[in-house]
Amino acid sequence: MDVLALILAAGQGTRMRSALPKVLHRIGGVCLLEHVYRLAGAVQAGETAIVYGHGAEQTLGELGHLSATWIEQKERKGTGHAVMQAADRIRDDVKVLILYGDVPLLKQETVETLLHHASGPSLGLLTVVLDNPTGYGRIIRDDTGKVLRIVEEKDASAEERAVREVNTGILAVEGGPLKRWLKALRNDNAQGEYYLTDVVGLAVAEGYFIDTSHPAREEEVLGVNNRQQLAELERAYQSRRAADLMERGVTLRDPARFDLRGEIAALGRDVEIDVNVVLEGNISLGDNVRIGPHVCLKDAVIGNDVEILAHSVIEGAVVGAGSRIGPFARLRPDSVLAEAVHVGNFVEIKKSDIATGSKVNHLSYIGDASIGAQVNVGAGTITCNYDGVNKHRTVIEDGAFIGSDTQLVAPVRVGRNATIGAGSTITKDTPEERLTLSRAKQLSIEGWKRPEKTRK
Repeated sequence: MDVLALILAAGQGTRMRSALPKVLHRIGGVCLLEHVYRLAGAVQAGETAIVYGHGAEQTLGELGHLSATWIEQKERKGTGHAVMQAADRIRDDVKVLILYGDVPLLKQETVETLLHHASGPSLGLLTVVLDNPTGYGRIIRDDTGKVLRIVEEKDASAEERAVREVNTGILAVEGGPLKRWLKALRNDNAQGEYYLTDVVGLAVAEGYFIDTSHPAREEEVLGVNNRQQLAELERAYQSRRAADLMERGVTLRDPARFDLRGEIAALGRDVEIDVNVVLEGNISLGDNVRIGPHVCLKDAVIGNDVEILAHSVIEGAVVGAGSRIGPFARLRPDSVLAEAVHVGNFVEIKKSDIATGSKVNHLSYIGDASIGAQVNVGAGTITCNYDGVNKHRTVIEDGAFIGSDTQLVAPVRVGRNATIGAGSTITKDTPEERLTLSRAKQLSIEGWKRPEKTRK
Protein backbone atom coordinates (compact mmCIF):
# COMPACT_ATOMS: atom_id res chain seq x y z
CA MET A 1 0.00 0.00 0.00
CA ASP A 2 1.01 3.60 -0.56
CA VAL A 3 2.17 5.49 2.52
CA LEU A 4 0.94 8.91 3.62
CA ALA A 5 3.45 10.42 6.04
CA LEU A 6 1.62 12.85 8.29
CA ILE A 7 3.97 15.08 10.29
CA LEU A 8 2.47 16.95 13.24
CA ALA A 9 4.34 20.23 13.65
CA ALA A 10 1.88 22.80 14.96
CA GLY A 11 3.05 23.13 18.57
CA GLN A 12 4.36 26.38 20.02
CA GLY A 13 7.16 24.99 22.17
CA THR A 14 6.82 27.54 24.96
CA ARG A 15 9.59 25.91 27.01
CA MET A 16 12.08 26.76 24.28
CA ARG A 17 11.56 30.41 25.27
CA SER A 18 12.18 31.45 21.69
CA ALA A 19 10.61 33.65 19.03
CA LEU A 20 11.43 30.83 16.61
CA PRO A 21 8.88 28.01 16.21
CA LYS A 22 10.18 24.91 17.93
CA VAL A 23 10.38 22.82 14.75
CA LEU A 24 12.72 25.39 13.16
CA HIS A 25 15.42 24.92 15.78
CA ARG A 26 18.33 22.95 14.38
CA ILE A 27 20.24 19.77 15.01
CA GLY A 28 23.30 19.16 12.87
CA GLY A 29 22.55 22.37 11.01
CA VAL A 30 19.14 21.09 9.84
CA CYS A 31 15.72 22.13 11.18
CA LEU A 32 14.03 19.55 13.38
CA LEU A 33 11.09 19.38 10.99
CA GLU A 34 13.31 18.85 7.97
CA HIS A 35 14.97 15.86 9.67
CA VAL A 36 11.52 14.27 9.93
CA TYR A 37 10.64 15.23 6.36
CA ARG A 38 13.81 13.53 5.12
CA LEU A 39 12.87 10.41 7.05
CA ALA A 40 9.50 10.33 5.29
CA GLY A 41 11.34 10.47 1.98
CA ALA A 42 13.70 7.69 3.04
CA VAL A 43 10.79 5.31 3.69
CA GLN A 44 9.37 6.26 0.29
CA ALA A 45 6.16 7.87 1.46
CA GLY A 46 3.94 8.52 -1.54
CA GLU A 47 2.83 11.81 -0.01
CA THR A 48 4.08 13.85 2.93
CA ALA A 49 1.65 16.18 4.66
CA ILE A 50 2.75 18.63 7.35
CA VAL A 51 0.27 19.99 9.87
CA TYR A 52 1.62 23.35 10.98
CA GLY A 53 0.31 26.09 13.24
CA HIS A 54 2.35 28.27 15.58
CA GLY A 55 4.71 30.55 13.68
CA ALA A 56 3.07 29.63 10.39
CA GLU A 57 4.67 32.44 8.42
CA GLN A 58 8.15 31.66 9.73
CA THR A 59 7.73 27.93 9.16
CA LEU A 60 6.60 28.35 5.55
CA GLY A 61 9.27 30.98 4.96
CA GLU A 62 12.00 28.59 6.05
CA LEU A 63 10.68 25.26 4.78
CA GLY A 64 7.96 26.10 2.26
CA HIS A 65 10.21 24.79 -0.51
CA LEU A 66 9.80 21.22 0.73
CA SER A 67 7.71 19.03 -1.52
CA ALA A 68 4.89 18.49 0.95
CA THR A 69 1.21 19.22 1.44
CA TRP A 70 0.97 21.99 4.06
CA ILE A 71 -2.11 21.92 6.28
CA GLU A 72 -2.69 24.69 8.81
CA GLN A 73 -4.11 23.85 12.25
CA LYS A 74 -5.56 27.21 13.25
CA GLU A 75 -6.85 25.99 16.61
CA ARG A 76 -4.63 23.60 18.50
CA LYS A 77 -6.76 21.14 20.42
CA GLY A 78 -4.46 18.15 20.70
CA THR A 79 -2.81 15.55 18.50
CA GLY A 80 -6.10 13.95 17.49
CA HIS A 81 -7.39 17.34 16.38
CA ALA A 82 -4.20 17.85 14.37
CA VAL A 83 -4.74 14.60 12.46
CA MET A 84 -8.39 15.57 11.88
CA GLN A 85 -7.16 18.58 9.87
CA ALA A 86 -5.67 16.17 7.33
CA ALA A 87 -8.71 13.92 7.07
CA ASP A 88 -9.40 14.87 3.44
CA ARG A 89 -5.86 13.73 2.50
CA ILE A 90 -6.36 10.28 4.03
CA ARG A 91 -7.50 7.68 1.52
CA ASP A 92 -8.92 4.35 2.60
CA ASP A 93 -6.26 2.46 0.65
CA VAL A 94 -3.13 4.03 2.17
CA LYS A 95 -1.09 3.36 5.27
CA VAL A 96 -0.95 6.50 7.38
CA LEU A 97 2.34 7.04 9.21
CA ILE A 98 2.07 9.54 12.07
CA LEU A 99 5.32 11.37 12.80
CA TYR A 100 6.23 14.42 14.90
CA GLY A 101 8.14 17.48 13.78
CA ASP A 102 10.13 17.69 17.01
CA VAL A 103 11.34 14.06 17.05
CA PRO A 104 14.33 14.25 14.70
CA LEU A 105 16.42 11.13 15.34
CA LEU A 106 14.04 8.34 14.36
CA LYS A 107 15.76 5.82 12.10
CA GLN A 108 14.56 4.52 8.78
CA GLU A 109 14.73 0.86 9.82
CA THR A 110 12.60 1.56 12.89
CA VAL A 111 9.87 3.14 10.78
CA GLU A 112 10.00 0.40 8.16
CA THR A 113 9.41 -2.20 10.90
CA LEU A 114 6.49 -0.15 12.21
CA LEU A 115 4.93 0.07 8.74
CA HIS A 116 5.29 -3.69 8.32
CA HIS A 117 3.23 -4.16 11.49
CA ALA A 118 0.39 -2.01 10.14
CA SER A 119 -1.37 -4.53 7.93
CA GLY A 120 -4.97 -5.67 7.82
CA PRO A 121 -6.52 -5.80 11.31
CA SER A 122 -3.37 -4.49 13.01
CA LEU A 123 -2.28 -1.05 14.16
CA GLY A 124 1.47 -0.53 14.35
CA LEU A 125 2.49 1.33 17.51
CA LEU A 126 6.00 2.41 18.50
CA THR A 127 6.61 2.18 22.24
CA VAL A 128 9.67 2.46 24.46
CA VAL A 129 10.54 1.53 28.04
CA LEU A 130 11.96 4.48 30.00
CA ASP A 131 13.63 4.59 33.39
CA ASN A 132 11.77 7.84 33.96
CA PRO A 133 8.43 7.83 32.10
CA THR A 134 7.28 11.18 33.47
CA GLY A 135 5.29 13.16 30.96
CA TYR A 136 4.45 10.27 28.65
CA GLY A 137 1.24 8.33 28.09
CA ARG A 138 1.47 4.81 29.56
CA ILE A 139 0.85 1.59 27.63
CA ILE A 140 -1.74 -0.47 29.48
CA ARG A 141 -1.71 -4.21 28.76
CA ASP A 142 -3.76 -7.14 30.02
CA ASP A 143 -2.38 -10.20 31.79
CA THR A 144 -1.43 -11.80 28.47
CA GLY A 145 0.54 -8.74 27.33
CA LYS A 146 -2.08 -7.57 24.87
CA VAL A 147 -2.31 -3.78 24.56
CA LEU A 148 -5.67 -2.49 25.81
CA ARG A 149 -5.26 1.28 25.69
CA ILE A 150 -3.01 4.27 26.29
CA VAL A 151 -3.63 6.52 29.27
CA GLU A 152 -2.21 10.04 29.41
CA GLU A 153 -0.25 10.84 32.55
CA LYS A 154 -2.67 13.51 33.77
CA ASP A 155 -5.54 11.02 33.50
CA ALA A 156 -3.61 8.04 34.91
CA SER A 157 -4.04 6.39 38.31
CA ALA A 158 -1.07 5.89 40.62
CA GLU A 159 -0.83 2.27 39.47
CA GLU A 160 -0.90 3.27 35.82
CA ARG A 161 1.75 5.95 36.35
CA ALA A 162 4.10 3.24 37.64
CA VAL A 163 4.13 1.65 34.16
CA ARG A 164 7.44 2.33 32.40
CA GLU A 165 6.42 1.38 28.86
CA VAL A 166 5.26 4.57 27.20
CA ASN A 167 3.68 5.75 24.01
CA THR A 168 5.91 7.60 21.57
CA GLY A 169 2.91 8.86 19.59
CA ILE A 170 4.38 7.35 16.44
CA LEU A 171 2.02 4.90 14.80
CA ALA A 172 0.96 3.44 11.46
CA VAL A 173 -2.49 2.30 10.43
CA GLU A 174 -4.61 1.94 7.33
CA GLY A 175 -6.52 5.05 6.30
CA GLY A 176 -10.07 3.70 6.31
CA PRO A 177 -10.30 2.71 9.98
CA LEU A 178 -8.27 5.73 11.06
CA LYS A 179 -10.83 8.12 9.60
CA ARG A 180 -13.60 6.20 11.34
CA TRP A 181 -11.84 6.42 14.71
CA LEU A 182 -11.04 10.12 14.29
CA LYS A 183 -14.77 10.84 14.07
CA ALA A 184 -15.29 9.02 17.36
CA LEU A 185 -12.71 11.00 19.37
CA ARG A 186 -13.95 13.01 22.37
CA ASN A 187 -12.29 15.73 24.42
CA ASP A 188 -13.78 14.90 27.84
CA ASN A 189 -10.42 14.62 29.58
CA ALA A 190 -8.19 16.64 31.92
CA GLN A 191 -6.74 18.64 29.03
CA GLY A 192 -9.94 19.20 27.10
CA GLU A 193 -8.14 17.94 24.00
CA TYR A 194 -8.68 15.33 21.33
CA TYR A 195 -6.03 12.69 22.04
CA LEU A 196 -4.73 10.66 19.13
CA THR A 197 -3.87 8.01 21.72
CA ASP A 198 -7.59 7.27 22.14
CA VAL A 199 -7.45 5.73 18.68
CA VAL A 200 -5.72 2.73 20.26
CA GLY A 201 -8.65 2.02 22.60
CA LEU A 202 -11.10 2.40 19.71
CA ALA A 203 -9.05 -0.02 17.62
CA VAL A 204 -9.00 -2.58 20.42
CA ALA A 205 -12.77 -2.25 20.82
CA GLU A 206 -13.15 -3.20 17.14
CA GLY A 207 -10.94 -6.24 17.58
CA TYR A 208 -7.80 -4.78 16.06
CA PHE A 209 -4.46 -6.09 17.27
CA ILE A 210 -2.02 -3.45 18.53
CA ASP A 211 1.30 -4.65 17.14
CA THR A 212 4.04 -2.86 19.07
CA SER A 213 7.63 -2.36 18.00
CA HIS A 214 10.52 -0.63 19.68
CA PRO A 215 13.46 1.56 18.62
CA ALA A 216 17.00 0.23 18.98
CA ARG A 217 17.90 3.22 21.16
CA GLU A 218 15.82 5.51 23.32
CA GLU A 219 17.23 8.62 21.64
CA GLU A 220 15.31 7.81 18.45
CA VAL A 221 11.95 8.70 19.99
CA LEU A 222 12.93 11.60 22.23
CA GLY A 223 11.38 14.95 21.40
CA VAL A 224 12.65 18.47 21.90
CA ASN A 225 10.80 20.61 24.43
CA ASN A 226 13.56 22.80 25.85
CA ARG A 227 17.13 23.91 25.17
CA GLN A 228 18.66 21.16 27.28
CA GLN A 229 16.89 18.46 25.30
CA LEU A 230 17.96 20.17 22.08
CA ALA A 231 21.58 20.04 23.21
CA GLU A 232 21.29 16.41 24.30
CA LEU A 233 19.88 15.33 20.96
CA GLU A 234 22.54 17.36 19.15
CA ARG A 235 25.21 15.32 20.89
CA ALA A 236 23.36 12.08 20.18
CA TYR A 237 23.11 13.04 16.52
CA GLN A 238 26.79 14.00 16.33
CA SER A 239 27.73 10.73 17.99
CA ARG A 240 25.95 8.92 15.17
CA ARG A 241 27.76 10.97 12.53
CA ALA A 242 31.12 10.40 14.21
CA ALA A 243 30.52 6.64 14.43
CA ASP A 244 29.61 6.56 10.74
CA LEU A 245 32.80 8.40 9.75
CA MET A 246 34.99 6.11 11.83
CA GLU A 247 33.23 3.15 10.22
CA ARG A 248 34.27 4.66 6.87
CA GLY A 249 37.91 4.86 7.96
CA VAL A 250 38.27 8.38 9.40
CA THR A 251 40.44 8.91 12.47
CA LEU A 252 38.69 11.23 14.95
CA ARG A 253 40.96 12.25 17.80
CA ASP A 254 37.94 12.71 20.05
CA PRO A 255 34.53 11.75 18.60
CA ALA A 256 32.78 13.70 21.38
CA ARG A 257 34.36 16.92 20.13
CA PHE A 258 33.38 16.85 16.47
CA ASP A 259 30.44 18.37 14.59
CA LEU A 260 29.21 17.51 11.11
CA ARG A 261 26.49 19.95 10.05
CA GLY A 262 26.21 18.88 6.46
CA GLU A 263 27.37 16.04 4.25
CA ILE A 264 30.74 14.69 3.22
CA ALA A 265 30.04 14.08 -0.44
CA ALA A 266 33.42 12.49 -1.14
CA LEU A 267 35.74 10.91 1.42
CA GLY A 268 39.23 9.61 0.78
CA ARG A 269 41.29 7.15 2.79
CA ASP A 270 43.27 7.83 5.96
CA VAL A 271 41.67 11.16 6.84
CA GLU A 272 42.61 12.47 10.30
CA ILE A 273 40.49 15.03 12.16
CA ASP A 274 41.57 16.64 15.43
CA VAL A 275 39.30 18.02 18.16
CA ASN A 276 36.61 20.71 17.87
CA VAL A 277 36.44 20.59 14.08
CA VAL A 278 33.16 21.77 12.49
CA LEU A 279 32.19 20.67 8.98
CA GLU A 280 29.23 22.41 7.32
CA GLY A 281 27.48 22.21 3.98
CA ASN A 282 28.91 19.93 1.29
CA ILE A 283 32.46 18.81 1.98
CA SER A 284 34.88 16.77 -0.11
CA LEU A 285 37.99 15.32 1.54
CA GLY A 286 40.74 13.56 -0.42
CA ASP A 287 43.18 10.89 0.70
CA ASN A 288 45.51 11.56 3.63
CA VAL A 289 43.90 14.86 4.59
CA ARG A 290 44.93 16.05 8.05
CA ILE A 291 42.73 18.61 9.80
CA GLY A 292 44.04 20.29 12.93
CA PRO A 293 42.07 21.41 15.99
CA HIS A 294 39.42 24.13 15.92
CA VAL A 295 39.12 24.16 12.12
CA CYS A 296 35.88 25.15 10.35
CA LEU A 297 35.14 23.95 6.83
CA LYS A 298 32.04 24.91 4.86
CA ASP A 299 31.27 23.89 1.28
CA ALA A 300 34.94 23.13 0.71
CA VAL A 301 36.82 20.78 -1.59
CA ILE A 302 40.08 19.52 -0.07
CA GLY A 303 42.50 17.57 -2.25
CA ASN A 304 44.78 14.67 -1.43
CA ASP A 305 47.60 15.10 1.11
CA VAL A 306 46.40 18.49 2.32
CA GLU A 307 47.24 19.65 5.84
CA ILE A 308 44.98 22.22 7.49
CA LEU A 309 46.46 23.61 10.67
CA ALA A 310 44.71 24.86 13.79
CA HIS A 311 42.03 27.58 13.83
CA SER A 312 41.73 27.88 10.06
CA VAL A 313 38.44 28.70 8.32
CA ILE A 314 37.74 27.53 4.76
CA GLU A 315 34.44 28.41 3.09
CA GLY A 316 33.45 27.89 -0.51
CA ALA A 317 37.03 27.24 -1.55
CA VAL A 318 39.02 24.56 -3.36
CA VAL A 319 42.38 23.45 -1.97
CA GLY A 320 44.66 21.49 -4.30
CA ALA A 321 46.66 18.37 -3.46
CA GLY A 322 49.69 18.72 -1.23
CA SER A 323 48.78 22.19 -0.01
CA ARG A 324 49.30 23.45 3.52
CA ILE A 325 46.89 25.88 5.14
CA GLY A 326 47.22 27.78 8.43
CA PRO A 327 47.33 28.06 11.30
CA PHE A 328 44.80 30.91 11.63
CA ALA A 329 44.23 31.17 7.87
CA ARG A 330 40.97 32.11 6.18
CA LEU A 331 39.96 31.06 2.68
CA ARG A 332 36.79 32.79 1.53
CA PRO A 333 34.36 31.81 -1.26
CA ASP A 334 35.55 31.46 -4.86
CA SER A 335 39.16 30.92 -3.87
CA VAL A 336 40.89 28.15 -5.81
CA LEU A 337 44.31 26.88 -4.81
CA ALA A 338 46.28 24.58 -7.11
CA GLU A 339 48.69 21.90 -5.92
CA ALA A 340 51.38 22.48 -3.27
CA VAL A 341 50.22 25.97 -2.31
CA HIS A 342 51.15 27.29 1.12
CA VAL A 343 48.84 29.72 2.91
CA GLY A 344 50.18 30.61 6.34
CA ASN A 345 49.16 32.24 9.58
CA PHE A 346 46.76 35.19 9.55
CA VAL A 347 46.42 35.15 5.78
CA GLU A 348 43.06 35.84 4.13
CA ILE A 349 42.33 34.78 0.56
CA LYS A 350 39.14 35.99 -1.14
CA LYS A 351 37.90 35.30 -4.68
CA SER A 352 41.40 34.52 -5.90
CA ASP A 353 43.18 31.73 -7.73
CA ILE A 354 46.71 30.69 -6.81
CA ALA A 355 48.75 28.43 -9.08
CA THR A 356 51.05 25.53 -8.24
CA GLY A 357 53.79 25.94 -5.67
CA SER A 358 53.07 29.53 -4.66
CA LYS A 359 53.33 30.74 -1.06
CA VAL A 360 51.46 33.37 0.93
CA ASN A 361 52.77 32.62 4.36
CA HIS A 362 52.31 35.56 6.71
CA LEU A 363 49.81 38.28 7.62
CA SER A 364 48.55 39.06 4.13
CA TYR A 365 45.28 39.85 2.36
CA ILE A 366 44.83 38.56 -1.18
CA GLY A 367 41.50 39.56 -2.72
CA ASP A 368 40.30 39.48 -6.33
CA ALA A 369 43.68 38.27 -7.52
CA SER A 370 45.23 35.77 -9.90
CA ILE A 371 48.61 34.52 -8.72
CA GLY A 372 50.79 32.42 -10.98
CA ALA A 373 53.03 29.45 -10.20
CA GLN A 374 56.04 29.58 -7.86
CA VAL A 375 55.21 33.05 -6.58
CA ASN A 376 56.36 34.16 -3.14
CA VAL A 377 54.19 36.74 -1.44
CA GLY A 378 55.96 38.39 1.50
CA ALA A 379 54.53 39.14 4.92
CA GLY A 380 52.02 41.96 5.19
CA THR A 381 51.21 42.15 1.50
CA ILE A 382 47.83 43.62 0.58
CA THR A 383 45.97 43.65 -2.71
CA CYS A 384 44.06 46.93 -2.58
CA ASN A 385 41.12 45.67 -4.60
CA TYR A 386 38.32 48.07 -3.63
CA ASP A 387 38.16 51.73 -4.60
CA GLY A 388 35.07 52.42 -2.52
CA VAL A 389 32.68 51.60 -5.35
CA ASN A 390 34.10 48.80 -7.52
CA LYS A 391 36.36 45.78 -7.09
CA HIS A 392 39.47 45.50 -9.27
CA ARG A 393 41.77 42.59 -10.03
CA THR A 394 45.45 42.07 -9.32
CA VAL A 395 47.49 39.71 -11.54
CA ILE A 396 50.84 38.35 -10.38
CA GLU A 397 52.57 36.27 -13.03
CA ASP A 398 54.69 33.13 -12.58
CA GLY A 399 57.86 33.34 -10.53
CA ALA A 400 57.31 36.81 -9.10
CA PHE A 401 58.67 37.74 -5.68
CA ILE A 402 56.61 40.22 -3.67
CA GLY A 403 58.56 41.83 -0.86
CA SER A 404 57.08 42.26 2.61
CA ASP A 405 54.69 45.10 3.37
CA THR A 406 53.77 45.69 -0.26
CA GLN A 407 50.51 47.30 -1.32
CA LEU A 408 49.34 46.34 -4.81
CA VAL A 409 46.76 48.92 -5.87
CA ALA A 410 44.43 47.21 -8.36
CA PRO A 411 43.98 47.05 -11.24
CA VAL A 412 47.65 46.15 -11.57
CA ARG A 413 49.83 43.43 -13.08
CA VAL A 414 53.19 42.18 -11.81
CA GLY A 415 55.29 40.72 -14.62
CA ARG A 416 56.79 37.25 -14.84
CA ASN A 417 59.80 36.74 -12.51
CA ALA A 418 59.52 40.35 -11.35
CA THR A 419 60.66 41.38 -7.87
CA ILE A 420 58.86 43.99 -5.81
CA GLY A 421 60.98 45.63 -3.14
CA ALA A 422 59.74 45.47 0.43
CA GLY A 423 57.62 48.38 1.61
CA SER A 424 56.50 49.40 -1.88
CA THR A 425 53.18 50.76 -3.01
CA ILE A 426 52.66 49.58 -6.58
CA THR A 427 50.12 51.50 -8.64
CA LYS A 428 51.34 50.69 -12.18
CA ASP A 429 52.10 47.45 -14.01
CA THR A 430 55.66 46.22 -13.40
CA PRO A 431 57.89 44.67 -16.09
CA GLU A 432 59.15 41.09 -16.19
CA GLU A 433 62.52 40.10 -14.72
CA ARG A 434 63.12 43.46 -13.05
CA LEU A 435 63.15 44.94 -9.55
CA THR A 436 60.46 47.52 -8.94
CA LEU A 437 60.18 49.51 -5.74
CA SER A 438 58.70 52.73 -4.48
CA ARG A 439 60.07 54.20 -1.27
CA ALA A 440 60.65 57.61 0.21
CA LYS A 441 64.33 58.55 0.46
CA GLN A 442 65.83 57.35 3.74
CA LEU A 443 67.28 60.15 5.85
CA SER A 444 69.31 60.22 9.09
CA ILE A 445 69.14 63.61 10.78
CA GLU A 446 72.14 64.72 12.78
CA GLY A 447 71.62 66.45 16.11
CA TRP A 448 68.05 65.29 16.46
CA LYS A 449 66.89 64.58 20.00
CA ARG A 450 63.88 62.77 21.26
CA PRO A 451 61.26 64.99 22.89
CA GLU A 452 61.13 64.83 26.67
CA LYS A 453 58.06 64.72 28.83
CA THR A 454 57.11 68.20 30.10
CA ARG A 455 57.24 68.50 33.87
CA LYS A 456 54.42 70.53 35.45
